[in-house]
Amino acid sequence: MSALTFTLKCKPDQRVDMSPLVCQKLADMTLAEIGALTLQNGKRKVRVDQLFDVTGSDAQDIVIKNSFSKLDFIGKELEGGRITIEGDAGAYLGLGMKSGEIAVLGDVGLYAACEMKKGFITVNGNAGDFLGAALPGNKMGMKGGTILVKGNVGERAGDHMRRGNILIEGSAGDYCGSRMTAGTIAVMGQTGNYLGYAMRRGTLLLWNQPQASARFNDCGAHTLAFLPILFASFKKLNSKFADSSASFNRVRRYAGDMSEMGRGEVLVKIS
Repeated sequence: MSALTFTLKCKPDQRVDMSPLVCQKLADMTLAEIGALTLQNGKRKVRVDQLFDVTGSDAQDIVIKNSFSKLDFIGKELEGGRITIEGDAGAYLGLGMKSGEIAVLGDVGLYAACEMKKGFITVNGNAGDFLGAALPGNKMGMKGGTILVKGNVGERAGDHMRRGNILIEGSAGDYCGSRMTAGTIAVMGQTGNYLGYAMRRGTLLLWNQPQASARFNDCGAHTLAFLPILFASFKKLNSKFADSSASFNRVRRYAGDMSEMGRGEVLVKIS
């Protein structure tokens, strides 16, 4: 079977809610039925076949072509299957994702992988603010799964993060790992101000020295046996994290945020 493919005919002026177009919802539908579904487009509803040419038959392998930054909620609550976005994606990519895989060839907007539970998301470009975070007013962000970003990410990556992995090949903005309670965020590039702000537990793994914060205690240099095991788990990824040259086990450890529980840690590679 060929992938179920949605090719955008033209870019609408208003934002589009793409949440109905996920694998589990389309599994037993014909192309005609899929084309007749309606999507919220600003204040109005439009049929799928008004915005997209729909081809293919395999609803477990969805491809969105000509995608751009106003297509929101792609892969919302995805349960299995794969979605490939050829282009950019809007806000709330993979919101509440339960399993499966999403691959974005371009950039993504705000709140990507927000409150994600399981699964795997790859972003080949950059990601906006609040990657893997909680919705406004909620206290639990990403709860599991893995996010791989090959570019840079905005502010508040992993805000209120509860579990899982966020792997960033580029740099991260301010407040990376803010208010996180568990999980791992790895950043190969630079990090902004207020790293680990109000974090309670969890690990921030860094390749470059961050700006020093009085809220974290310097615990000295350590050789950590778990790091080679962690890096071995990255070997299957199509990423810089899979390269042998990227791994290390000698770090300087900082404990904090001391204004909270102080059980979080920032591990910085020792060259």
